[in-house]
Parts: sequence; C-alpha cells; structure tokens
Amino acid sequence: MTARITLADTALLADVSGALFHPESATLVVADLHLEKGSHFARRGQFLPPYDTRATLDRLARALRRFRPRCVACLGDSFHDAEAGARLDQADREQLQRMVAAQPWTWIAGNHDPEVPAGLGGEVAGELSLGALRLRHLPTTAPAPAPGEVCGHLHPKASVDTRGGRITAPCFVTDGSRMVMPAFGAYAGGLDCMDQAVSGLFGRAGFRVLMLGRERLHLVAKAQLARRLPAPG
Repeated sequence: MTARITLADTALLADVSGALFHPESATLVVADLHLEKGSHFARRGQFLPPYDTRATLDRLARALRRFRPRCVACLGDSFHDAEAGARLDQADREQLQRMVAAQPWTWIAGNHDPEVPAGLGGEVAGELSLGALRLRHLPTTAPAPAPGEVCGHLHPKASVDTRGGRITAPCFVTDGSRMVMPAFGAYAGGLDCMDQAVSGLFGRAGFRVLMLGRERLHLVAKAQLARRLPAPG
C-alpha cells in the first residue's frame, strides 16, 4: 500500500490513499481535500451526490489509523470555498474536530481557503518546513529549481495505455528533488501531468509518477505515459 521514495535526500512513504508520510517526524501530509465541493455545486444547480466530505474524511481517518502520525499537514484547499465550514454536516464537523484535536495539525492556506473555518482547531500557516522539505500549496514557478518542495494545487493525474485500454488515475509527480501531490478529495478532479502546468515544473531530466491503484502504487516513467488528456471541465 506504500512505496518508499527519496525526495531531497529525505526518506518518505507515498501511500495508495494519496497521503505522504515523513517517518523521521511522523508527519502525515495530504493535499487538496476540497471539503464541501459537492454542496458548493449543488447551491448553483449542479446536483452531485452529497457524500464527498464524508468519503474524504473517512479516507483520511483510515490513513490516520494506519500511520498514527505525531503531526498532520494539509497542503491547502482543504475547504472548497469560504462558506464550506458553514455547510459541514454536524457529524462531519465533529469527526473532523476529533481528528484535528488528536495531534498537532497545520492547515496550509490555499487559494480556495485562505482562511480556515473557525472552531475546527489546528494552526494556519503559509508554508511549513519539515527538515529539508518545504510544504506549500502553490508550486514555485520562478526560479524553476525548488529542491525539497512538496506542493498541491494542481491535482495531477496520469494515463497509461494498456492492451485493455487507457488507465487514468491520480498520481504523485516527482523528479527526486520536488514533488506535486495528488488531490485527496473525493470530488477534487485532476489535471494531466503532461500538461505544461505540471511537466513544466521539472527540468530536462523529466519526472516519474506514482499512480494510485486499488491496492498499491504503480511507478511509471515519463516516457511511458500516454499523451495529454483533455483539460478538466
């Protein structure tokens, strides 16, 4: 269910859930929960099953039970919009409060949630240093080298062509120096990692991806990836 990787000379565990674990500090990292995205669209007449928050929190709870972290860091866009906290179901709010209270918890501010809803606990930060790693929401785009950067925001997905057809899944993207994490939220959507917004973050040596499978991660080199998918709507 996990894959051992090294980023900026730091040992990490990438998890099939889309979470990242830093064993030295016992910190669990997730990106782009986008809680209450379903209710956001429902208010605008696009009715989606209203279970994305529950599904995302249940997946996060399983990761917390599995890794038993000393700290948790959420890399921004944990909430889909400024009113998401007010739309949280009471049971979901209480579940989230219990998880946050169990250990130190850092909410890194994102473009969707520059402020975290009140009453949930935890601390808000613009970014977080973790040894040689720098946890952020938005990737650094200039200058290009960003050793140790771990970011979210882009929701990368990858595609490979097989005899049975094309397979597409969320993925970690890394060149061993920096990493873009997959979105953790059930309704987060995704951007093809061959898109310039993702691939352009990495140098000529390219990158590799760890695609999320049902039970394990699949390591795929850039050269093995299918060409770009259409941009998400």
